[in-house]
Amino acid sequence: MQETVLVAGVGMTPFKKPGDNMPYPEMAALAIRQALQDAGLVYSDIQDVYAGYVYGDSASGQRAVYEVGMTGVPVINVNNNCSSGSTALYLARKAVASGSADCALAVGFEQMPSGALKAHWDDRPDPLDRFNGVMDEVFGHPELPMAIRYFAGAGREHMQKYGTSLETFARIRAKASRHAARNPLALFRKEVTAEEVLASAPLVDGVMHRLMACPPTCGAAAAVFVSKRFAQKMGLTPGVQVLAQSLVTDRSGAFTDKSAISIAGFGMTQEAARQVYEAAGVGPQDINVCELHDCFAQNELLSYEGLGFCGIGEGEAFVQSNNNTYGGAVVVNPSGGLLSKGHPLGATGLAQCFELVHQVRGSAEDRQVEGARFALQHNAGLGGATVVTLYGPAN
Repeated sequence: MQETVLVAGVGMTPFKKPGDNMPYPEMAALAIRQALQDAGLVYSDIQDVYAGYVYGDSASGQRAVYEVGMTGVPVINVNNNCSSGSTALYLARKAVASGSADCALAVGFEQMPSGALKAHWDDRPDPLDRFNGVMDEVFGHPELPMAIRYFAGAGREHMQKYGTSLETFARIRAKASRHAARNPLALFRKEVTAEEVLASAPLVDGVMHRLMACPPTCGAAAAVFVSKRFAQKMGLTPGVQVLAQSLVTDRSGAFTDKSAISIAGFGMTQEAARQVYEAAGVGPQDINVCELHDCFAQNELLSYEGLGFCGIGEGEAFVQSNNNTYGGAVVVNPSGGLLSKGHPLGATGLAQCFELVHQVRGSAEDRQVEGARFALQHNAGLGGATVVTLYGPAN
């Protein structure tokens, strides 16, 4: 039997442009202190720490948490590409669920350089070399930065298969800006129209414009997970629990499908969502609010279909019916998502957790989704790893 896992506290720093940020230990420490204060705990209560980041040397997790306390507890550094934060969350949740810890901390942070993502180790095999080989076959454009290439390729494939228009991706970005205008922690809070998105510089002609891509940012977020037994012992009354969670990696179809959509992780999203729905006994129609991995507007649309919010090929109709925003079927990325909030890789998954915990608590202020009971989180990393987590009110 697994222990019930409660989210006792969450914390998050405002996301900033590279160069306008605090050093990563200060950002991480601020998020941890906020999460501990929110939980009503102190650092000495923590039994395990999982620290997610990508842009940093080994033991950056220790450097960060030592700003808050040095109690000798295990500190595990986690690097799983863009899903590093959610992988840290997954491990902290699993430690509590298994009974190996009663109180675990997950923290994610990133001090990113400006510009597109790129490899930093060019004297050894590239972890994405097989993915790149498929992209050479199905899309070309090896001159493009890796992430732009993958998601532009996936977007173009969806356009060709299902007749999806470029304007639909622009509408997704415009929706993100309207949501972010309500979020004081988002980087970009200015509302933009679909027309303004289409007027921004093209990254790939006819497929992707600059405002359809998330910005590199710096920031940190943290969450404290506790067992029900520990909460009772400490006199805590957390209002949110993790109902189900799944972390999956690629299957062979990622390469054999010869599909940019598969390369971009669509199969992982489908499988992780299936496992979570099955474990929790709910379906996509039950989800009230979702924070999903909109690193590009193209991936948000693909994720609607992968998470089951609409059928395969029906993403454009889902957008056109306003089913992705307030008053629709499910409010997607009320925080503004990666497109407007920013994407500090290691912090992203825990920032999604921060948003959804407040949504379930009913404390999301101007962003609050009415009747938010089932809150779904989707965080994806190329290479690959995708984490889907379902939150709900504590029993």
